[in-house]
Amino acid sequence: MRHRVKGRKLNRTSEHRLATLRNLASSLLKHKKIRTTVAKAKELRSFVEPLITKAKTDSVASRRFVATQIHDRSILKELFNDIVAKIGDRPGGYTRIVKVGQRKGDAAELAFIELVDYSGIVKPKAPKKAKEEETPKSDEAKAEAAEQKKEEKKVKEKKPKTPKPKKSDDVKVKKAPAKAKTTTTRKTSKDK
Repeated sequence: MRHRVKGRKLNRTSEHRLATLRNLASSLLKHKKIRTTVAKAKELRSFVEPLITKAKTDSVASRRFVATQIHDRSILKELFNDIVAKIGDRPGGYTRIVKVGQRKGDAAELAFIELVDYSGIVKPKAPKKAKEEETPKSDEAKAEAAEQKKEEKKVKEKKPKTPKPKKSDDVKVKKAPAKAKTTTTRKTSKDK
């Protein structure tokens, strides 16, 4: 039994687990909201919140401490300048976990983990571009498009197809005769 044993193993070695948490923390601080499994989200919460608390005191020591876990300088700058300024006087609880259902492939429980103060600021995804055919066209535009297609077909038809020259029967390529196999015999001491 795992009585009073802190943390989840996440089916990884300790080095792999630490690398996973560092990568998840970097992604969370960069994008402000990520989707992952519930177990990873809960483990990430206990990993990233002490880093944010440490970043509240802007000193060389705290920057170096946080830099041991977050290896991207641009994310470090953003954490110490923007994120900590936005968090302000919040005494903890910088992240929120929202369960979103199960993954289709393996039925793992998924969740969004986000920084609380950035929940409304997350950039929405760009809308997908609609196909040109789906947009309603005027009758004139349709007529012009049909004329262009007809002209393209005419241009293709006007080009005469030149047949490839056939090899004449007069010229035949002669193949080189196959070399005869030569056998070598060894000279033994008896032959001398």
